[in-house]
Amino acid sequence: MKIDIATKEDLQVFKTELLEEIKKLLSDPKSKQQETGKKWLKSHQVQRLLGISPGTLQNLRINGTMPYTKIGGIILYNPDEIV
Repeated sequence: MKIDIATKEDLQVFKTELLEEIKKLLSDPKSKQQETGKKWLKSHQVQRLLGISPGTLQNLRINGTMPYTKIGGIILYNPDEIV
């Protein structure tokens, strides 16, 4: 079994490369999260966006047309998956 030892210089190079990658990701203007300002939408926001009633949104969830995530008692929708 071969063992590689990381030096302080190796860790410094890794840190610099990692920070540059993070800066690139954060400055990406095409990111949906930055365009909408939010990553997840609540039910009332989706209803307003699509112009539908709460019952219609519930039916879309039940029949699998509208993907969602439930955290605690809050139902959240990914803007990229809204039909």
